[in-house]
Amino acid sequence: MDEIYNYLEELEDFLGGTFHQDIRSPEEALDEFLNEASLECFISTIKGCEMFLNSHLTKQKKEHIIQNNVEVYFPAIALNPLEWLNKLVEKMKEGVRTKYKNDTW
Repeated sequence: MDEIYNYLEELEDFLGGTFHQDIRSPEEALDEFLNEASLECFISTIKGCEMFLNSHLTKQKKEHIIQNNVEVYFPAIALNPLEWLNKLVEKMKEGVRTKYKNDTW
């Protein structure tokens, strides 16, 4: 139970701290995160997102958690919350590969 709580808490902190009401767009918020985060932070965030996406929570529960922690209007981006988070993880992985192309992780 603690493991579920830990990655959910970390996920909620990441989503709420990055995709909050003061962002101009989700893309700009992600770019800011990619520019400022350390490699350790990237790895931890990606791992937490993947644990959440692969968890046994229902699709509805996952979407509810995402929607309650971000200021993103999903109809405007033509994605549901889970699709958006999956794309976000892929963009983070690409950002890490680009930023740390000479490092192995």
